[in-house]
Amino acid sequence: MTLRAVGGLTTRQIAAAYLVPEATMAQRISRAKRIIADRGLDRPGDLSSVLRVLYLVFNEGHSGDIDLASEAIRLTRTLLTMTHHPEASGLLALMLLHHARRASRFDAEGRLIALAEQNRSLWDTDLIGEGIMLLDAALARDQLGEFQVQAAIAALHADAQRVEDTDWGQIVDWYDELLELTDTPIVRLNRAVAVGEARGPAAGLALLRELDEDLPRRQAVEAHLRERSGDLRRAAELYVRAADRAGSSAERDHLLRCSARLHDAR
Repeated sequence: MTLRAVGGLTTRQIAAAYLVPEATMAQRISRAKRIIADRGLDRPGDLSSVLRVLYLVFNEGHSGDIDLASEAIRLTRTLLTMTHHPEASGLLALMLLHHARRASRFDAEGRLIALAEQNRSLWDTDLIGEGIMLLDAALARDQLGEFQVQAAIAALHADAQRVEDTDWGQIVDWYDELLELTDTPIVRLNRAVAVGEARGPAAGLALLRELDEDLPRRQAVEAHLRERSGDLRRAAELYVRAADRAGSSAERDHLLRCSARLHDAR
């Protein structure tokens, strides 16, 4: 309900974030409204829930609405000054490290640019430096949480001067830590990508076979790994299928361009 009323997200966007049907999320929001109407708000919210809401607001803004992402960062800064909790530091670090790449995520025509193809000279080194400083301070308190782990993964990407310099082995190690903290299909999907980069596409594809085929972005991940393995025909087909389920027009156009590129290469 906070995402809807405060963050301004649509019911469809919230449902996608929680991987549930839109009708199911609409029922949950209606139920939350009734509970609040009956009981009121007479106690502080749970910190982990607040962090989760801010994380989802940022993710939605990171997909295109820069003002929304900036607002999520502002609110997280405020929350950190109020709580001084290491997970609040971890979340702020994660946001800053992702936000540092905003200038390189789209070209002049508004087309999405994948991380591996971004011009890293456009990354905001001040934001990266602040993010890493926050992360180091949080990790030093030895109260590891999922946002600190995600920030550590983002920091490894930010630290690589070239995509070839990315320490995928260490990224896999951090995903192993993340699985211990929150074992979700999305974490396993992202870990499959990292394993595919660190140990070869066959290893990543083997992990994908353990995941539901209807999982969002699964087909896009499989397409990428199939392309790396040399199976260009299958990869091109999967890029098209992934485009049909893309969460935004920019993502859909990017996936269709990937498919067209492979068709031209064959």
